[in-house]
Amino acid sequence: MKPYAEMSKDELAAEISLLKKEYRRFQNMELHLDMSRGKPCQEQLDLSMGLMDVLDSSSDLTCEDGTDCRNYGQLTGIEEARELIGDMMENNHKDIIIYGNSSLNVMYDTVSRAFTHGIMGSTPWCKLDKVKFLCPVPGYDRHFAITEYFGIEMIPVPMTSTGPQMDLVEKLVAEDEAIKGIWCVPKYSNPQGISYSDETVRRFARLEPAAPDFRIFWDNAYGMHHLYDDKQDYLIEILAECKRAGNPDLVYKFASTSKITFPGSGIAALATSPNNMEDIRNQLRNQTIGHDKVNQLRHVRFFKDIHGMVEHMRKHADLLRPKFEMVEKTLDEQLTGLQIGTWTKPLGGYFIHFESLPGCAKSIVGRAKKAGVIMTGAGATWPYGKDPNDNSIRIAPTYPSEQDLALASSLFALCVKLVSAEKIYAEKEA
Repeated sequence: MKPYAEMSKDELAAEISLLKKEYRRFQNMELHLDMSRGKPCQEQLDLSMGLMDVLDSSSDLTCEDGTDCRNYGQLTGIEEARELIGDMMENNHKDIIIYGNSSLNVMYDTVSRAFTHGIMGSTPWCKLDKVKFLCPVPGYDRHFAITEYFGIEMIPVPMTSTGPQMDLVEKLVAEDEAIKGIWCVPKYSNPQGISYSDETVRRFARLEPAAPDFRIFWDNAYGMHHLYDDKQDYLIEILAECKRAGNPDLVYKFASTSKITFPGSGIAALATSPNNMEDIRNQLRNQTIGHDKVNQLRHVRFFKDIHGMVEHMRKHADLLRPKFEMVEKTLDEQLTGLQIGTWTKPLGGYFIHFESLPGCAKSIVGRAKKAGVIMTGAGATWPYGKDPNDNSIRIAPTYPSEQDLALASSLFALCVKLVSAEKIYAEKEA
């Protein structure tokens, strides 16, 4: 296809007329499709229905160490669950705390604890004049929502194909003791699907922050979420690398089974150093006597071990792979050569990232919504919802059926063409 920028005004006008006619056709379909969030589809949820059968009123709810899961106790989780999730997170089970159903909740609590009581004896953040966080962009909107809620100043750091721009990260954390943390989705990142390179992970482990209470918030949400058996990204384990680098306390590592079993009824966990563990336990003892041990036992009985979890994730991949490939194929067929956008082709995770021409993202998402397809709001992948280039769009292929996704993808590509053609035409007019 001829790039839009190389078309004459007359050619562009004719193209815009055709695109508008096609857009009206989509509007007449009266679509009501939701691609706004990375939600598992019904078929994915059905994969975990066996969770409902592994325990019943006749089940033995006693753990291997004799703990009765119906009763109080086990502040950091039952041993079987810590071992299972430890294998999932690639960490020693002794370095794991099992929480409730949401890793986002654990991240919120971790920031809140630092705000009210400080980290390992440091001044509580609420008593400081300024608290700042580094935010790789584009990034996860719910991370940014937590820091914004606490009034933390967010500093964007550009993402590269190997992770955050580490020269800038190293410089900023070394110079400014008000910088207390950085958000990271290190594997199949949200939204680009990028996995951090070995060098990036090693540089994170060797950071020399000015603030003694600086922590890396390492949200390994998609650690097992591969799309392919034969093409998988590999990630160096950050806690072990920090220990080797002499920075054992630098990281809080988060994960959950939210997109493995049931998003509302999974189990979440934090892995960290013994010093951080003791600091967290001191707070946790005043917050709870223990999280839902019956649910922890249910997950252990369902998966049995990490091999059961790996096989389970292959079933997820079989459902998601065709959806990702469909979106990628549609974008390839309809947009290649027009030079009006680029998109990622991740090997795992939950999202495809689309980068439009500058100044077009909000209009593209708005056009899609008017024709019946709801997408993540443009700007959501930046702190405060403000994308300075207005060109970042997160595509979430997981929830719609394949039939609906085919329509939504075609409509999205049409909106990209229409908005881009109108922008380039206006520039030629000017």
